[in-house]
Amino acid sequence: MGNPEGARAQHEQRRGPVVRRKEQMQPGTTDQHLLDTHGATDWVHEDPFRVMRIQSEFVEGFGALAELPPAISVFGSARTPKDSAEYEAGVRIGRGLAEAGFAVITGGGPGAMEAANRGATEAGGVSVGLGIELPFEQGLNPYVNIGVDFRYFFVRKTMFVKYASGFVVLPGGLGTLDELFEALTLVQTKKVTRFPIVLFGTEYWRGLVDWVTHTLIAQGKAAERDLELFHITDDIDEAIALVTKEAGA
Repeated sequence: MGNPEGARAQHEQRRGPVVRRKEQMQPGTTDQHLLDTHGATDWVHEDPFRVMRIQSEFVEGFGALAELPPAISVFGSARTPKDSAEYEAGVRIGRGLAEAGFAVITGGGPGAMEAANRGATEAGGVSVGLGIELPFEQGLNPYVNIGVDFRYFFVRKTMFVKYASGFVVLPGGLGTLDELFEALTLVQTKKVTRFPIVLFGTEYWRGLVDWVTHTLIAQGKAAERDLELFHITDDIDEAIALVTKEAGA
């Protein structure tokens, strides 16, 4: 009588929680791959190693931001010119948030992000930049006094939400829209405790709000009450008051 366990062992390979059988089996053992100094280095670009990088980004982000005071995330375009009214509004909003006792969190780049960081720094507040690795790397703007650079968008977006008590959204492009709708979705689905979302610039945002109203809601793809998830204003003091009043200092 044969040994069924021995026969199965020839066709089954266990590496921790992973089981490989037949043609999916791989030569060698995990220890051999770890200790082999002459082996291939492709593993540093493979998914199991990326998990460790992702984990390390969460750890670094949590460690850097855990002791922040109450904070507001400010989103907006990296292309906003320094000599524009939008840039000046960003500076004033960052300054007002800092004076109200809030840290200011941005994506750390130029344009509207730089403006909000600048306002916070000039007011003596905590100015945070959460950078992202991009092909057109620009680095953190000079007004950031706590900066964290990320490889992965989803880790960075977690930090925006986890450490913010509210959002102010200045005119921006696709990245700003991504961050806005992520926030709206999290609040709508109650994945996060409700927090204020303020769109600054009625002329800029009117078309989007009209589309949400007359297309999404009109066709039953969203509810009328979803319009209550955000405020829209042109008044800097009102924007600061709305986001800080609802968030609480």
